[in-house]
Amino acid sequence: MFKYSYIMKTTIQVSRRTVGILKELMKRMNVKTYDELIRIMVSEKYRVQNSLFGSNPNLTLFRGKMR
Repeated sequence: MFKYSYIMKTTIQVSRRTVGILKELMKRMNVKTYDELIRIMVSEKYRVQNSLFGSNPNLTLFRGKMR
């Protein structure tokens, strides 16, 4: 659903209960990462456009040099 130009890892502190809820939502929504789940929930709840999730909305997915 979302395209990433790069991924920067970070850690956030949440309770075990919240982790359990997030894991259940990941199964229900068929997503693989917490990042994807959070982005979907934020965009649906607050109607945030995908372009606002990056510093440059015109960037495309980096694929490296093609020969």
